[in-house]
Amino acid sequence: MLAAGLKQSWIMENQTKSETEPFAFADFLALSVHDMKNSLGMLIGALENTIKEARVSDSPLSPQLGQMEYEAKRLNNNLLQLLCIYKISNRLYPVDIQEHPIRAVLEEIVMQNRPLLEFRQIKLALDCQSDSVWYFDKELLSGALNNALNNAIQHTADQLRLVARVADGQLEVRVEDNGGGYPDALLHGVVSANKGINFYRGSTGLGMYFSALVANLHQNNGHSGSLTIENGGAYGGGCFVLRLP
Repeated sequence: MLAAGLKQSWIMENQTKSETEPFAFADFLALSVHDMKNSLGMLIGALENTIKEARVSDSPLSPQLGQMEYEAKRLNNNLLQLLCIYKISNRLYPVDIQEHPIRAVLEEIVMQNRPLLEFRQIKLALDCQSDSVWYFDKELLSGALNNALNNAIQHTADQLRLVARVADGQLEVRVEDNGGGYPDALLHGVVSANKGINFYRGSTGLGMYFSALVANLHQNNGHSGSLTIENGGAYGGGCFVLRLP
Protein backbone atom coordinates (compact mmCIF):
# COMPACT_ATOMS: atom_id res chain seq x y z
CA MET A 1 0.00 0.00 0.00
CA LEU A 2 2.60 2.53 1.06
CA ALA A 3 5.03 0.94 -1.37
CA ALA A 4 2.49 1.07 -4.21
CA GLY A 5 1.74 4.72 -3.56
CA LEU A 6 5.42 5.59 -3.48
CA LYS A 7 6.05 3.68 -6.71
CA GLN A 8 3.23 5.41 -8.57
CA SER A 9 4.13 8.90 -7.37
CA TRP A 10 7.83 8.20 -8.08
CA ILE A 11 7.10 7.26 -11.71
CA MET A 12 4.77 10.21 -12.31
CA GLU A 13 7.14 12.74 -10.74
CA ASN A 14 10.26 11.59 -12.52
CA GLN A 15 8.58 11.21 -15.88
CA THR A 16 7.71 14.90 -15.62
CA LYS A 17 11.10 15.87 -14.21
CA SER A 18 13.02 14.08 -16.93
CA GLU A 19 11.38 16.33 -19.51
CA THR A 20 12.37 19.56 -17.76
CA GLU A 21 15.64 19.02 -15.88
CA PRO A 22 18.38 16.40 -15.43
CA PHE A 23 18.31 14.01 -12.49
CA ALA A 24 19.97 15.20 -9.31
CA PHE A 25 22.18 12.76 -7.40
CA ALA A 26 19.39 12.22 -4.85
CA ASP A 27 17.05 11.23 -7.69
CA PHE A 28 19.61 8.70 -8.94
CA LEU A 29 19.95 7.23 -5.44
CA ALA A 30 16.18 7.02 -5.02
CA LEU A 31 15.80 5.23 -8.34
CA SER A 32 18.57 2.80 -7.37
CA VAL A 33 16.90 2.14 -4.01
CA HIS A 34 13.63 1.46 -5.79
CA ASP A 35 15.28 -1.12 -8.06
CA MET A 36 16.98 -2.79 -5.08
CA LYS A 37 13.67 -2.96 -3.24
CA ASN A 38 12.03 -4.70 -6.20
CA SER A 39 14.78 -7.34 -6.32
CA LEU A 40 14.63 -7.81 -2.56
CA GLY A 41 10.87 -8.27 -2.78
CA MET A 42 11.39 -11.22 -5.11
CA LEU A 43 13.88 -12.73 -2.67
CA ILE A 44 11.45 -12.33 0.23
CA GLY A 45 8.72 -14.00 -1.80
CA ALA A 46 10.98 -16.96 -2.52
CA LEU A 47 11.92 -17.27 1.15
CA GLU A 48 8.29 -17.16 2.24
CA ASN A 49 7.35 -19.90 -0.25
CA THR A 50 10.24 -22.07 0.95
CA ILE A 51 9.17 -21.67 4.58
CA LYS A 52 5.53 -22.44 3.73
CA GLU A 53 6.54 -25.61 1.86
CA ALA A 54 8.66 -26.73 4.79
CA ARG A 55 5.74 -26.22 7.20
CA VAL A 56 3.28 -28.09 4.97
CA SER A 57 5.63 -31.06 4.72
CA ASP A 58 6.43 -30.87 8.45
CA SER A 59 10.10 -30.45 7.61
CA PRO A 60 12.21 -28.87 10.36
CA LEU A 61 12.86 -25.19 9.72
CA SER A 62 16.48 -24.12 9.83
CA PRO A 63 17.11 -21.20 12.22
CA GLN A 64 19.28 -19.71 9.50
CA LEU A 65 16.28 -19.64 7.14
CA GLY A 66 14.20 -17.70 9.62
CA GLN A 67 17.08 -15.32 10.23
CA MET A 68 17.43 -14.76 6.49
CA GLU A 69 13.73 -13.88 6.20
CA TYR A 70 13.98 -11.51 9.16
CA GLU A 71 17.03 -9.70 7.77
CA ALA A 72 15.54 -9.50 4.26
CA LYS A 73 12.33 -7.94 5.56
CA ARG A 74 14.30 -5.55 7.76
CA LEU A 75 16.35 -4.43 4.78
CA ASN A 76 13.19 -4.07 2.70
CA ASN A 77 11.66 -1.83 5.38
CA ASN A 78 14.83 0.29 5.43
CA LEU A 79 14.69 0.79 1.67
CA LEU A 80 11.01 1.69 1.85
CA GLN A 81 11.75 4.23 4.56
CA LEU A 82 14.49 5.76 2.41
CA LEU A 83 12.06 6.15 -0.49
CA CYS A 84 9.45 7.67 1.79
CA ILE A 85 11.97 10.12 3.28
CA TYR A 86 12.99 11.13 -0.24
CA LYS A 87 9.37 11.83 -1.19
CA ILE A 88 8.68 13.75 2.02
CA SER A 89 11.89 15.79 1.71
CA ASN A 90 10.91 16.79 -1.82
CA ARG A 91 7.32 17.52 -0.76
CA LEU A 92 6.05 14.77 -3.02
CA TYR A 93 4.49 12.47 -0.44
CA PRO A 94 0.68 12.93 -0.18
CA VAL A 95 0.08 12.88 3.57
CA ASP A 96 -3.41 11.44 4.06
CA ILE A 97 -4.71 12.06 7.58
CA GLN A 98 -8.10 10.49 8.18
CA GLU A 99 -10.08 9.06 11.08
CA HIS A 100 -9.21 5.42 11.80
CA PRO A 101 -10.20 2.84 14.43
CA ILE A 102 -6.99 2.52 16.42
CA ARG A 103 -7.29 -1.09 17.53
CA ALA A 104 -8.08 -2.34 14.02
CA VAL A 105 -4.94 -0.66 12.68
CA LEU A 106 -2.81 -2.12 15.46
CA GLU A 107 -4.26 -5.61 14.95
CA GLU A 108 -3.33 -5.39 11.27
CA ILE A 109 0.24 -4.47 12.21
CA VAL A 110 0.42 -7.37 14.67
CA MET A 111 -0.79 -9.78 11.99
CA GLN A 112 1.95 -8.58 9.63
CA ASN A 113 4.55 -9.41 12.27
CA ARG A 114 2.92 -12.61 13.58
CA PRO A 115 5.05 -15.11 11.58
CA LEU A 116 8.28 -13.55 12.83
CA LEU A 117 6.98 -13.33 16.40
CA GLU A 118 6.06 -17.02 16.34
CA PHE A 119 9.38 -17.99 14.79
CA ARG A 120 11.26 -16.08 17.49
CA GLN A 121 8.87 -17.43 20.18
CA ILE A 122 8.06 -13.91 21.35
CA LYS A 123 4.79 -13.13 23.08
CA LEU A 124 3.08 -9.85 22.19
CA ALA A 125 0.35 -8.26 24.31
CA LEU A 126 -1.98 -5.74 22.65
CA ASP A 127 -3.56 -3.15 24.94
CA CYS A 128 -6.05 -0.82 23.25
CA GLN A 129 -9.73 -0.04 23.67
CA SER A 130 -11.86 -1.40 20.85
CA ASP A 131 -13.86 1.80 20.34
CA SER A 132 -11.01 4.35 20.19
CA VAL A 133 -10.55 6.38 16.99
CA TRP A 134 -8.01 9.02 15.95
CA TYR A 135 -6.87 11.07 12.99
CA PHE A 136 -3.59 9.98 11.39
CA ASP A 137 -1.96 8.83 8.17
CA LYS A 138 -2.45 5.08 8.43
CA GLU A 139 0.43 4.12 6.14
CA LEU A 140 2.94 6.39 7.87
CA LEU A 141 1.88 5.27 11.35
CA SER A 142 2.03 1.62 10.28
CA GLY A 143 5.53 2.16 8.88
CA ALA A 144 6.75 3.74 12.12
CA LEU A 145 5.23 1.02 14.32
CA ASN A 146 6.45 -1.81 12.10
CA ASN A 147 9.93 -0.35 12.43
CA ALA A 148 9.57 -0.10 16.22
CA LEU A 149 8.36 -3.70 16.46
CA ASN A 150 11.20 -4.83 14.21
CA ASN A 151 13.74 -3.24 16.53
CA ALA A 152 11.98 -4.57 19.62
CA ILE A 153 11.91 -8.11 18.21
CA GLN A 154 15.64 -7.88 17.67
CA HIS A 155 16.41 -6.76 21.22
CA THR A 156 13.72 -8.19 23.49
CA ALA A 157 14.16 -11.29 25.62
CA ASP A 158 10.76 -12.85 24.89
CA GLN A 159 7.93 -10.35 25.50
CA LEU A 160 6.56 -7.28 23.74
CA ARG A 161 3.71 -4.94 24.53
CA LEU A 162 1.89 -2.69 22.04
CA VAL A 163 -0.19 -0.07 23.82
CA ALA A 164 -2.38 2.75 22.50
CA ARG A 165 -4.29 5.27 24.61
CA VAL A 166 -5.93 8.65 24.04
CA ALA A 167 -5.11 11.08 26.85
CA ASP A 168 -4.63 14.84 27.24
CA GLY A 169 -5.63 15.50 23.65
CA GLN A 170 -3.06 13.12 22.19
CA LEU A 171 -2.84 9.59 20.90
CA GLU A 172 0.03 7.80 22.63
CA VAL A 173 1.30 4.55 21.12
CA ARG A 174 3.98 2.58 22.94
CA VAL A 175 6.11 -0.40 21.95
CA GLU A 176 7.68 -1.93 25.07
CA ASP A 177 10.05 -4.87 25.41
CA ASN A 178 11.72 -6.83 28.21
CA GLY A 179 15.23 -6.54 26.82
CA GLY A 180 18.20 -4.62 28.14
CA GLY A 181 16.78 -1.20 27.24
CA TYR A 182 18.33 1.76 25.48
CA PRO A 183 21.90 2.78 26.39
CA ASP A 184 22.06 5.76 28.74
CA ALA A 185 23.76 7.86 26.06
CA LEU A 186 20.64 7.69 23.90
CA LEU A 187 18.07 8.53 26.54
CA HIS A 188 17.90 12.22 25.65
CA GLY A 189 14.14 12.75 25.57
CA VAL A 190 12.53 13.82 22.31
CA VAL A 191 13.96 12.35 19.12
CA SER A 192 14.02 15.07 16.45
CA ALA A 193 13.94 14.56 12.70
CA ASN A 194 15.81 17.86 12.32
CA LYS A 195 18.87 17.08 14.43
CA GLY A 196 20.19 13.80 13.11
CA ILE A 197 20.12 10.52 15.01
CA ASN A 198 22.74 8.77 17.08
CA PHE A 199 23.63 5.20 16.25
CA TYR A 200 21.49 2.67 18.15
CA ARG A 201 23.17 -0.63 18.95
CA GLY A 202 24.95 -0.79 15.61
CA SER A 203 22.03 0.67 13.65
CA THR A 204 22.22 3.68 11.35
CA GLY A 205 19.30 5.32 13.15
CA LEU A 206 17.26 5.40 9.93
CA GLY A 207 14.18 3.96 11.60
CA MET A 208 14.24 6.51 14.39
CA TYR A 209 14.71 9.34 11.92
CA PHE A 210 11.80 8.08 9.83
CA SER A 211 9.55 7.71 12.88
CA ALA A 212 10.42 11.22 14.10
CA LEU A 213 9.58 12.52 10.64
CA VAL A 214 6.22 10.73 10.76
CA ALA A 215 5.49 12.32 14.14
CA ASN A 216 6.36 15.81 12.85
CA LEU A 217 4.02 15.41 9.87
CA HIS A 218 1.06 15.05 12.23
CA GLN A 219 -0.01 18.51 13.37
CA ASN A 220 -3.18 19.90 14.89
CA ASN A 221 -3.99 23.31 16.35
CA GLY A 222 -0.35 24.34 16.42
CA HIS A 223 0.83 21.11 18.05
CA SER A 224 3.10 18.55 16.38
CA GLY A 225 3.57 14.88 17.11
CA SER A 226 6.65 13.68 18.97
CA LEU A 227 8.80 10.60 19.40
CA THR A 228 10.55 9.75 22.64
CA ILE A 229 12.55 6.77 23.83
CA GLU A 230 12.87 5.64 27.43
CA ASN A 231 13.45 2.62 29.61
CA GLY A 232 10.89 1.12 31.94
CA GLY A 233 7.28 0.46 31.00
CA ALA A 234 5.50 -2.70 32.06
CA TYR A 235 8.49 -4.95 31.30
CA GLY A 236 11.40 -2.74 32.35
CA GLY A 237 13.05 -2.69 28.92
CA GLY A 238 13.12 -0.24 26.04
CA CYS A 239 10.06 1.90 25.28
CA PHE A 240 9.32 3.52 21.93
CA VAL A 241 6.72 6.24 22.53
CA LEU A 242 4.96 7.98 19.64
CA ARG A 243 2.48 10.78 20.38
CA LEU A 244 0.15 12.33 17.81
CA PRO A 245 -1.97 15.47 18.45
